Amino acid sequence: MSGHSKWATTKRAKAVVDAKRGAVFTKIANTITIAARERGGDPETNPSLRAVIDKARMVNMPKDNIERAIKRGTGELGGAIVEELYYEGLFPNNIQFIIKCLTDNKNRSASLVRHAFTKYGGNLGSVMWNFEQKGLIVVSQEALKGKKNNLEDWQLELIDAGIDDFKIDNDMILIFTRVDNLQKVKLLLDEQGISMESAEIEYVAKDKQTISDEEQEKIDHFIEEIEDLEDVNDYYSNINF
Repeated sequence: MSGHSKWATTKRAKAVVDAKRGAVFTKIANTITIAARERGGDPETNPSLRAVIDKARMVNMPKDNIERAIKRGTGELGGAIVEELYYEGLFPNNIQFIIKCLTDNKNRSASLVRHAFTKYGGNLGSVMWNFEQKGLIVVSQEALKGKKNNLEDWQLELIDAGIDDFKIDNDMILIFTRVDNLQKVKLLLDEQGISMESAEIEYVAKDKQTISDEEQEKIDHFIEEIEDLEDVNDYYSNINF
């Protein structure tokens, strides 16, 4: 699948440190701009915008930055036109990736992403058929201590609230929802006093692929490279880590 695979590799392990804070803010601001442009600047009626604003707050992005990004999206402020582009690619053994770019230069983005795939033995190709959009909330088991001691009972509560799936990945709990139900489940967790590591709309693979240790090492290097590309905003994979 997508989101939880990142917990097992490098993406989620990279904390937001001062040296990279500016780049992180730029990527999130671009995401806010796109979301506001597509569905409006009101987070109450735009679940995609609401999710990315929450993400911005998690990394302590200043309120002024958030508001400027929204206004760029709604046309109240000028600036370069940012496009949202998706590049699909695959590696041997049916290892699939979707790379999400937010960019003002699609030729540059395409060239950089294609180079990264080629460098590690992959190539661009259609894989979107194997993915669907889902809301994904990630909660650490540590966050449940003193609040939810019985995971089975809590899972039943979440099912009653309309979640689609519930999985445990090492010390993380992954809660999947329909896109339009993400905010409802988030509000429930807020009411229960449970902090979330992330709550985002992701592309989740329908069929997952198990890989070898050798393939894992190559894929880790690939992920590190695309994460460092300024235009790359996110990535999704069918890898079953």
